[in-house]
Amino acid sequence: MSASTVLWVTLAVFAQESVWNFYDAQVPSELRQYLTSAGLVGLIMGMDNLLGVLIQPWMGFVSDRRARDGRGRWAIVLTGAALASIPFALIPWTGDLPTLMLCIVAFAATANAFKGVTETLVSDYLSPAHRGKAQGFVKAGVSLTIVVSALISLLVVDRSITVAFALPPLLMLVLLTTSWVFLGRRHSTAVSEAKEEAEPTDFSSPWAVVKDMVSDPSRARALLMLGIFCFAGMWSALRALMTPYGTETLGLSRGAAGGLALPGAVAFLVCVVPLAYASSRLGQVRAIRYGVGLFVVGLLIGFASPTVPGTVVSLVVTSIGYATFAVNALVALWDLAPSRHVVGTYTGLYTVASSTGAALGPALLGFTVDVTGWRFMLLDGALFAAITFVVFTRLARRVTPTA
Repeated sequence: MSASTVLWVTLAVFAQESVWNFYDAQVPSELRQYLTSAGLVGLIMGMDNLLGVLIQPWMGFVSDRRARDGRGRWAIVLTGAALASIPFALIPWTGDLPTLMLCIVAFAATANAFKGVTETLVSDYLSPAHRGKAQGFVKAGVSLTIVVSALISLLVVDRSITVAFALPPLLMLVLLTTSWVFLGRRHSTAVSEAKEEAEPTDFSSPWAVVKDMVSDPSRARALLMLGIFCFAGMWSALRALMTPYGTETLGLSRGAAGGLALPGAVAFLVCVVPLAYASSRLGQVRAIRYGVGLFVVGLLIGFASPTVPGTVVSLVVTSIGYATFAVNALVALWDLAPSRHVVGTYTGLYTVASSTGAALGPALLGFTVDVTGWRFMLLDGALFAAITFVVFTRLARRVTPTA
């Protein structure tokens, strides 16, 4: 595995995610200047997930065609980044809600158009044997974007909000251009050394790719999509409801409850690369199955010990379990794709499954909590996660014979 290749691919993904993190951190405050309803603010902030579901599979399909024709994906990435930077930088200059919404929608649409394409670069420049390990470094780099966003918020926002909104897109353009200089111009198409089929399967649209996935006799790809939907939903639910759980069950203040996730974030950062290397030996699907099992154990620990130390241990264990999923899920989907010429489309389908799960998971767990009470939230989550474990167990049995 080429260390320099991993570095530049990680830099490209880091560049775009740094903008998204700042977007999530500061755009709600801009909306609060015009909206008093937290529900409306949350609805607008969730709109980018909906746009991702609609846009990313199609743009992934377009990028696959460009890669197959020898033109590569970088034109989509660089053009999309340049276009997305304009409405993002204009957000603090807006003076009314309609103009602000125009900038938000324009950014979310253009940024989603190249987001999945950038993530697909991992499969272009690295052979299947190294994708899992490389994904570990990519995820570690992505987790560091939270630090960059926090530093900009801490050091710049109070002094100049316009400068603060200009820095992330500027950083994105500089880093993406640097990555392109070292990778994009080296080869106009994918430089993967994987020896795959000479002729790609002919798909006329993303729907043809979906139809092929559903009609697969083994149902392996459909099961993996279901597993991604379930696990993304439970992780999103745990993140969304942990603060009220801390206030309602543990008796913490809102600030202290919000800080419960910090040890888990540190555990994710420390473990993600070693887990990527271990998963390369175990196999991606088996590793995810073990990660889901660890996730269930972590939730049960928190339920059995409804204290601050018990909850912290629970979140550390569940974060390690989620790290196993985060590193391997997309790689496993690429490996099951019928052709390396549709990996961009499969990246978009991954977004469909994960974003849909992330949107529905908090609501499902929240309604369950309404029935059972906050004290049983982690047990409710463990029961739902156990369903995910069953899905990946069935998937492991179907994938292993043909691995």
